[in-house]
Amino acid sequence: MPGEIAVLVNPAARGGRSRGLLAPVLTRLRQGGAEVSVIMGESAADTLERACTVVAEDPAALVAFGGDGLVHLAVQAVAGTGVPLGVIPAGTGNDIAGALGVPAKNTLAAADLVLGGRVRTIDAAKIGRDEWFAGVVCCGFDSRVNERANRMTWPPGMAKYLVALAGELSSFRPIPFRLDLDGEVIEREAMLVAVGNTASYGAGMRVCPDALPDDGLLDVTILGAVPKSEFLRLFPRVYKGSHVTHPSVTVRRARRITLEAPGVTAYADGERIGPTPLTCEIVPGALRVLV
Repeated sequence: MPGEIAVLVNPAARGGRSRGLLAPVLTRLRQGGAEVSVIMGESAADTLERACTVVAEDPAALVAFGGDGLVHLAVQAVAGTGVPLGVIPAGTGNDIAGALGVPAKNTLAAADLVLGGRVRTIDAAKIGRDEWFAGVVCCGFDSRVNERANRMTWPPGMAKYLVALAGELSSFRPIPFRLDLDGEVIEREAMLVAVGNTASYGAGMRVCPDALPDDGLLDVTILGAVPKSEFLRLFPRVYKGSHVTHPSVTVRRARRITLEAPGVTAYADGERIGPTPLTCEIVPGALRVLV
């Protein structure tokens, strides 16, 4: 891909272990004829401001070098602009990259994919008026695990989430949800509700296994109240997506979803959004991505 490529970098990705992967990626992009600049802010807000400034100058692409959290930030800058988004997965969770067919374990192959310049138009979704997401919004048990894990300093990586999961399970109780799906209201106790533009989150959990990022719809997975013993038996099935056949799981599709649940904080693409209620609405064709 000729022209300017702006590479958005998260130096803390994989606990800082991704730094050694960056230089070879930049070299590969420059050898491919691209003019490359690097964006690395002092905070998430500073990084986003810098990314928006670069996108306003209409580069050939904005490339996120990191995990789903950095992709989420990049989506805030490029959604609706026409500037293509590239992803070079270098984080703990790389689910959005996986949904786009980007190789998750080979950053140089991902860089070659960026250089190839093949653009696909996909949907994105908005939470309220200002926040975009490309992957999955989670509310309930999974978001509470995220909250607990984010307060922990040890162990590193995915192990932290497994420890948080065990800790949260000991005290968790089903949550009363109220959902409005394009006017259809569902009120029920549930373990969790996930709203997916793509299929997976949490490094491979296919919570919305049939979600497609270009069908103009959001998939909604509702795991109803089940005993903890049943939840433990059901949970491993999320990695294959076979949990959706369980009688306590309901799947719906809608363009606009409003979620209400007391004491629940929502996460989108692994990033903390805030307490419910919140409304998610699909915006067809809002993203151009390099695939």
